[in-house]
Amino acid sequence: MFLEVRKLEKSFGGTSVLKGVDFTLEKGQVLSILGSSGSGKTTLLRCINALETADGGEIYVAGNKIFDAAHKDKLKNILNFGFVFQSFNLFPQYTAFENVTLAPILHIKDECKKQKKTKAERERLIREAEEKAKILLTKVGLADKMDSYPCQLSGGQQQRVSIARALALSPDVLCFDEPTSALDPEITGEVLKIIKELAAEDMTMIIVTHEMNFARDVSDKIIFMDNGVIAAEGSPEEIFGKNDNERLHSFLSSFYTGD
Repeated sequence: MFLEVRKLEKSFGGTSVLKGVDFTLEKGQVLSILGSSGSGKTTLLRCINALETADGGEIYVAGNKIFDAAHKDKLKNILNFGFVFQSFNLFPQYTAFENVTLAPILHIKDECKKQKKTKAERERLIREAEEKAKILLTKVGLADKMDSYPCQLSGGQQQRVSIARALALSPDVLCFDEPTSALDPEITGEVLKIIKELAAEDMTMIIVTHEMNFARDVSDKIIFMDNGVIAAEGSPEEIFGKNDNERLHSFLSSFYTGD
């Protein structure tokens, strides 16, 4: 199993938001997480990415334990995960190209300093990171926008820069938190198209989304969260087909009307 999340717990104040969440994901699979606001789905994603520190549980990637709340460990390698925010979170003072290269170049400089690499080696690695950024921005359809600042880009273009930025460090798992919720309906499709293309390339992904048809089409596995627990889990056919889970049925009826 490529990704294993075991008994993840998280509370804020006296409120328990995650109540022992378990799931697994194979390499190359796409997992969609569904649920109403307050169900714990975004908190789960943020704990997996170390944007929040879980109070309990363990996380494994490729058999390696990268988080263990019992020993107060933090994620040992945050490069395992890439994160695409619903509100883009681009640096406004940097161009699209600079937004994508910033983290890789900082990482390269830090690692070169630790490993006492030569200036020539550092510069070679930086050039490679810059070339990769150009390839990624071209991949998401922004070859002509590399020198544009976020304020000069549409919402859809900004989110595509965010996807390129998340891919720049070659993460094992790419995570999306409601990637289209801040977009106008007419430009939502261009972002979903990029995610579908990544899925076709066997990128391991976790997607928190309210796009029901998209989740049904792109996912290998779907989790429905309710009140901090996984209330239903299965294939798209199992989740969107006939089932006797009343809470899931109620949730889907408010979003999904079927074909």
